[in-house]
Amino acid sequence: MNIAELQNEILAFKKQNDVCILAHSYQTKEITEIADFTGDSYQLSVMAQKTKQKNVLMCGVRFMAETVKMLSPQKRVILANPIAGCPMAEQMDKELIEAVKSQYPDYTVVAYINTTAELKTVCDVCVTSSSAVRIISKIQNDKILFIPDCNLGDYVSRMLPDKTFKLLQGGCPIHARVSLEDVKKAKAAHPEALMLVHPECSPGIVKEADFVGSTSAIMDYAKNSDAKEFIIGTEISIAQHLQFSCPDKRFYPLSKDLICSNMKSTTLVDVYNALKGTGGEEIVMSDELIASARRCIDKMIELGG
Repeated sequence: MNIAELQNEILAFKKQNDVCILAHSYQTKEITEIADFTGDSYQLSVMAQKTKQKNVLMCGVRFMAETVKMLSPQKRVILANPIAGCPMAEQMDKELIEAVKSQYPDYTVVAYINTTAELKTVCDVCVTSSSAVRIISKIQNDKILFIPDCNLGDYVSRMLPDKTFKLLQGGCPIHARVSLEDVKKAKAAHPEALMLVHPECSPGIVKEADFVGSTSAIMDYAKNSDAKEFIIGTEISIAQHLQFSCPDKRFYPLSKDLICSNMKSTTLVDVYNALKGTGGEEIVMSDELIASARRCIDKMIELGG
């Protein structure tokens, strides 16, 4: 069976089994082509709420499937590949943050959406990379404990100098591996290109960028810009997707190492098997966990997430 045949089988199964397929932007082209919606983790969760299908298949990583389940607890949510996790989401646990909170009791705990459901239960507000500055600016408390990504936290703190930030050593190992040497080489190879980077990159990289934003913001900027060449400082698939969307422009990955193995672990065959009922994993969460973890997401929505 070739890719096109497999995609047609998937589309047939999707319709037959009343399934909405969600694909994160870091998924491969053959997966995004058969998805109902493609976007960042929060966008996908919102779309899952709005869709009529009773079953949702997440082509992404575990915390994203958990977020979908929290916002649509009445729906059956399947993670296409059970091993697809997120090192950033898993690097801090509930016990650690409870201990840190005890040392900083007057700080508001802000969780990046890239965290586990269990960790969200001890946080006050959730944010996305695109909404972090806006949401935190509306928090009345001027003391913020931001977890887990210290790079995103540093970026937000520079945007909101009137607030005091406590950051922990955590973040995305994929974005963090980009070096200033990578920047130097990319700019030398493509001197006319604008450099667009994700705030999960280190502060030194962010400082060198022409534009800093979430995955969706990077894509929108590139599509709407009059410029013709771009260095893309986020997961390598975004440069590929942009090349398909804008064939008249050129896109270059900032580093060949910007590859998320967890995102790439989901294959088209995984999607096929999950729809057939011979693969994937249903996300099961207790009502208590959903209610407790969702509080910080509801607060984000209240503040305009």
